[in-house]
Amino acid sequence: MPRIAYVNGRYTPHADASVHVEDRGYQFADGVYEVCEVARGNIMDMTRHLDRLDRSLRELRIEWPIARRALEFVMREVVRRNHVENGLVYLQVTRGVAPRDHYFPAAGTQPALVVTAKRSSPAVAARRAAEGVKVITVPENRWERVDIKTVGLLPNVLARQKAREAGAVEAWFIDTDGTVKEGASTNAWIVTADGTLVTRPAEFGILRGITRATVMDVAKKLGLKVEERSFSVDEAKGAKEAFITAATTVVMPVVDIDGASVANGHPGSVTLSLREAFFDIAEKTPA
Repeated sequence: MPRIAYVNGRYTPHADASVHVEDRGYQFADGVYEVCEVARGNIMDMTRHLDRLDRSLRELRIEWPIARRALEFVMREVVRRNHVENGLVYLQVTRGVAPRDHYFPAAGTQPALVVTAKRSSPAVAARRAAEGVKVITVPENRWERVDIKTVGLLPNVLARQKAREAGAVEAWFIDTDGTVKEGASTNAWIVTADGTLVTRPAEFGILRGITRATVMDVAKKLGLKVEERSFSVDEAKGAKEAFITAATTVVMPVVDIDGASVANGHPGSVTLSLREAFFDIAEKTPA
C-alpha cells in the first residue's frame, strides 16, 4: 500500500509529495521539526512534543501553520492512513515560501507544514536493545542554540555518518571541557556504581529531549535516583551502564564508547528495566 504524506493542507501520495523550491526550509534551514514514536497504535508523548514545537516556533518567531488541535488531527490521520502500528510520525514547519532573501518574508506569509509517517519493526529494535549499541565521540561543532529543534542538522548528519563508518550507531558531541553533551540525535545517560541515573542538565547546550523527560518519570516510578550534571567521557567509559534516549530509540543500551567496553560489554539491568516500563508510563494518544 503506498505511503501518504500531508503537505500544506493536502494528503498526497508520498512519492508525489513536494514543497516549493523557495520554501525557506530548503533555502535556509529556516524551520523546526518533531518526531514522535508510534507504539502499538498510539502516538507517544504527543503533548510534550507539541509543547516543545510551540517553544521552537516561538524562539524562531514562526507562527503555527494550523491550530494545535488541527495538527493533532493531522498527525493521527497520517498515522492512520499509513497503517502505522509501530514506527514514527514526523512533522516539519518552515517559515514558508517567499522570494529568497535573508530577511523574514512579508507579514502574512503562510508557514509550510509537512507530516509523514513510517513503520518500523519492534522485533528489530528489541534485538538491538538486547545486544546494545556502540557510540563514538566527536568534538562539539554546532551552533549554540541546539535547544531549538531546527532542521539545520548538517553537523549532526556528518557526526552520524562518521559513527556509521566506525561501526557505531551514534556519535556523542564532546564539550571543550571534555564532558559529554548529547548525541547527534539522542540524549546521553550513564548509570553510576550506586545505580544513580546521570544526564546533562538541559537548561542550555543540549536539546530538552521528550523521551529524556519521560524516562525521568519512569525512573521515579521505579524508585531510581536521577542526577542532572555533566559527566566526562572517562566517567562514561567507567560507568556501570550507559544508554541513549530518543523517540527513535526509546531507551537503548550503550555497550561500547570509542572502542572501550562499558562494564562487561552487555546491556545493563537498569537500562533494560527503563525500556521495559517506558510504554506503560509514557502518554499515549490513540491514532
